Amino acid sequence: MGGVITGFAIIASVIGTGYLLGRRGSLGENGREVLTRLAFHVATPALLFVTLAQADLTHVFSPSLLVTALSTLVVAAIFVTLGVVRGWGVGRTTIGALCSSYVNAGNLGIPIAVYVLGDASLVAPVLLLQQLVITPVALTVLDLTSPSAEPRTVWQRVATPFRNPVVAGSLSGVAVAATGWSVPVTLLEPATLIGNMAVPAVLMAFGISLRGSALPGRGSERWPVLASVALKSVIHPLVAWAIAAGVFRLGATAQLTVVVTAALPAAQNLFTYASRYDVGVQLARESILLSTALAVPTLTVIAALLG
Repeated sequence: MGGVITGFAIIASVIGTGYLLGRRGSLGENGREVLTRLAFHVATPALLFVTLAQADLTHVFSPSLLVTALSTLVVAAIFVTLGVVRGWGVGRTTIGALCSSYVNAGNLGIPIAVYVLGDASLVAPVLLLQQLVITPVALTVLDLTSPSAEPRTVWQRVATPFRNPVVAGSLSGVAVAATGWSVPVTLLEPATLIGNMAVPAVLMAFGISLRGSALPGRGSERWPVLASVALKSVIHPLVAWAIAAGVFRLGATAQLTVVVTAALPAAQNLFTYASRYDVGVQLARESILLSTALAVPTLTVIAALLG
């Protein structure tokens, strides 16, 4: 589990750097907003383009991906049901559903796949699912329900996913991978360089947001936060295991893979989405923080039981 601890320590150090920047006011009053916009509009699309352009799309149709997709759908549906019953609103419920089911497959998934599962490529199907299906659907909902959204024609609503920079970057990368085209170095290297800003920008913006924040799970978002964390850290891995073992009858190694993947904490880029649309920001921040803290003991137990 040394690799797991190392991965979490690296992320914590960058978040801590952001927190210190926020306390000192080094980036000014709008530092978090600038980093968030940089990540959302420029760096993250570039990172996703580079990552998916070089991905093996044959992983898309694996049984493990079906388990991941079904478990994600089940957990998200549970939170959506809670949101409807409790009247949490469309935008807030969308962010909460993402925090309950959308895993940190990039920042943490890759090192954990290497050190726990022994193969970094095992997280590729999850990245593809999240970027090609979940992200476009969720961001379209947020686009259409945002308070600042203007009235749109039917065609404009249909085209909404393709106008989003994160979705556009993902789809462009998949198009390149599907055609087998090798992107010239003169184009790929600048995109890689810009994309490398995405993770630190997101983590530092997250760290800045922690300045002056109350302890998680105690404020006005207490129940949505606790619900999303319970779903992400406990229910999601259990649902993934039940589907893998009971429905698809996967072998022990495949079961370990899908359960470890489901137990990954909520991704930091969800905070970027919440900040961009100015909805569920506290919910995203606290859910990410708590699910990340719980991930180490959760993954340790899973490795002991299924490893």
